[in-house]
Amino acid sequence: MNNNIKLKGTYTFEIRDVNGNIRDSWTVDNVVTNAGKAELANLTGNVSTPTEFTYIAVGTDNTAASATQTALVAEITDSGLERASGTVSRQTTTTTDDTYQITKTWTASGSKTVEEVGVFNAASAGTMLSRALTTSKAVTSGETITATYQLRFS
Repeated sequence: MNNNIKLKGTYTFEIRDVNGNIRDSWTVDNVVTNAGKAELANLTGNVSTPTEFTYIAVGTDNTAASATQTALVAEITDSGLERASGTVSRQTTTTTDDTYQITKTWTASGSKTVEEVGVFNAASAGTMLSRALTTSKAVTSGETITATYQLRFS
């Protein structure tokens, strides 16, 4: 019997042009941060007033993801791409409700090149659960970018 719990996180993205047509879509794996793992343990035991991970943010830096990071390197705070609350749910991957999911769609009001993404438990600062590099993806005014993060427990 194997009682080890493994975490596997994946971000899926979609960019739509101003007419709603899919311009780009891709998937990247993430790094679950040390602080994120600690907060998951807090949530499991309701220790230290834990806070759920309900926010998602994008940024413009392509520094490699590391488990020791606690924030995005260059979080976007304008152009309609600010950190925001996402829609959180549980999904079934292997066993019922074994996957946490958060989805957010932003509409750009300016032009940015998105390079990084992260999930947080606060509207500002807070604990970063995970971080990933998106590869360089330009988003222009009127386009939408949707990020869906899934964290599978297996």
